Amino acid sequence: MPYRRLPNTDQARIRALKAAVTNSDAHHYVDDLAISLKTLGEARMFLSKFEIAQGYYKSCYEEQANASRRHQTNVKMARLYISHFIQVLNMAVIRSEIKASQKTLYGLAADDYSVPDLTSEAAMVEWGQKLIKGELLRTSQGGTPIYNPAIAKVKVHYDVFMEGYEKQKGLQALTNRSLEELASMRARADELILDIWNQVEAKFQDVTPNEKRLDLCRAYGVIYYYRKGEKNDN
Repeated sequence: MPYRRLPNTDQARIRALKAAVTNSDAHHYVDDLAISLKTLGEARMFLSKFEIAQGYYKSCYEEQANASRRHQTNVKMARLYISHFIQVLNMAVIRSEIKASQKTLYGLAADDYSVPDLTSEAAMVEWGQKLIKGELLRTSQGGTPIYNPAIAKVKVHYDVFMEGYEKQKGLQALTNRSLEELASMRARADELILDIWNQVEAKFQDVTPNEKRLDLCRAYGVIYYYRKGEKNDN
């Protein structure tokens, strides 16, 4: 005998509920319904809310994904300029154009000539801010500005990156909240689907042959699976 299994995705839950509501609406007489009017009303109202929640989450996710692709271009440019500025600063120290002790103004160790790890965006936020602040402080003390790249050029790319960074955080927060709202509705969706399926199977329990009974149930969204070795006549 085939067995039934509740949907495990939101889209499958929507299909199951929609099948039950649509098939019920096609019947003109209450006695022909396989689902009680109370359950049908609850399913109809819930389906509308669930579809809206699922659509909103999808919209938030797609907007975040699209913005992320654009943001990554700005991330690469900002990382390049931050890294390049640190390398030029280190070269200036090696050439004795800038005192090694002044590297501490940028948050860099005087005796360390490596470029900090800029893999994460959080690190870029930190080091971009340190470089801009450090260069402003050093030049305010009479130091010669670093060129190629100038800190103004670094700041342009850093600011563009920061704008995208903050926007991404906002979009991610929206996506997370919409997912939490959607996830909170799944238990109720499964509860309704289970109740509908139980009522549908009870309605058609005496129908023969068995495959006809299964087809009548499937029309209301009941999903059946055949075990390995069982014949699927459909």
